[in-house]
Amino acid sequence: MPKVKTHSGAKKRFALTAKGKIKRKHAFKNHMLDKKQTKQKRRLTHTALVHKSDKGRIEKLLRI
Repeated sequence: MPKVKTHSGAKKRFALTAKGKIKRKHAFKNHMLDKKQTKQKRRLTHTALVHKSDKGRIEKLLRI
């Protein structure tokens, strides 16, 4: 039986922390940034953790 491949889109978007949590980036930081306030853009720069309700789906894509 062949190996199961990791989802290519997921491996580009998510990263694992040392404790096994999954990091993600915030949405809405791609284009039309002149309309958004500086404070909002600054908050969106930082990474966040995937919510526990979504963790199972992401792990399945990453084949953890």
